[in-house]
Amino acid sequence: MIIMIIAKKAWPELFKKVKESKKNFDVRLADFNIKKGDTLIFREWNPKTKKYTGRTLTRKIGFVLRIPEDIKKFYSNKDIKRYGFYVMELE
Repeated sequence: MIIMIIAKKAWPELFKKVKESKKNFDVRLADFNIKKGDTLIFREWNPKTKKYTGRTLTRKIGFVLRIPEDIKKFYSNKDIKRYGFYVMELE
């Protein structure tokens, strides 16, 4: 299995919560490939200056659920449109 290293922007509020271990999940547009065991690098991005701050955090990826492909195994399109989804942090 090939392990990938993927870098993504993280706004200061998100970056701080990940750094302090107060945020143990991430929700991203699935416009890239990622799997369990890959490494995600959070690059802190300042939306006011539109520049990276230079700070980074590295986290190993555990469970990945791709929506809607994986979720359609469990729910109908009708229910997905009607109710939407929650993303929940587990403590």
